[in-house]
Amino acid sequence: MEDIWIKKWNERYGKEAYAYGEAPNLFFEEKIKELAIGTILLPAEGEGRNAVFAAKIGWTVFAFDQSEEGKNKAIKLAEKNKVSLDYQANDLLSAKYQDEQFDAMALIYAHFPAKVKSQYHKILDGFLKKGGTIIFEAFSKKNLQYRVQNEKIGGPKDMDSLFSIEEIKADFSNYTIILLEEKEVELGEGLYHNGKGSVIRFVGKKN
Repeated sequence: MEDIWIKKWNERYGKEAYAYGEAPNLFFEEKIKELAIGTILLPAEGEGRNAVFAAKIGWTVFAFDQSEEGKNKAIKLAEKNKVSLDYQANDLLSAKYQDEQFDAMALIYAHFPAKVKSQYHKILDGFLKKGGTIIFEAFSKKNLQYRVQNEKIGGPKDMDSLFSIEEIKADFSNYTIILLEEKEVELGEGLYHNGKGSVIRFVGKKN
């Protein structure tokens, strides 16, 4: 199952065009500018659009993704923008990070497999310092309705891989909520996030 998952992303990221564009996610761009610059981790970072943006504004950036092709594209994008990234081609359980290593973390469309997503959120929480900030945007369960009308919006096709406000509250119960909302958005991100969709947006500070 995992090999099929990695193959899918290597095929998507192995093409010349950037699957979700080279520009950062707009919510991430807005929220990271509000934070004091430090160290940040970007899990499931794909081709590096958000990591490169963070590095350009002064952050020390760590990222990982299971896709080797994603890493290659991210390094290429970093070189184009004259910044450096610490980028691992690894799954979460093999990633080498320390407890409370990071000042911030960004989960941007990090749709982990349904059966492990809450477990992965708990592991990732351990890497964030107390007082650190998480920035989160991903498709909500309502996005399935949007996807039926427009395949180009993208996102998982199974309900359990999508998010609800209740799940975020449960997975990140040790956070002070700065923002938590379900929202209809208009996406224009590369080839695979286009049109109206429904997302969960969350910003929290670790207690």
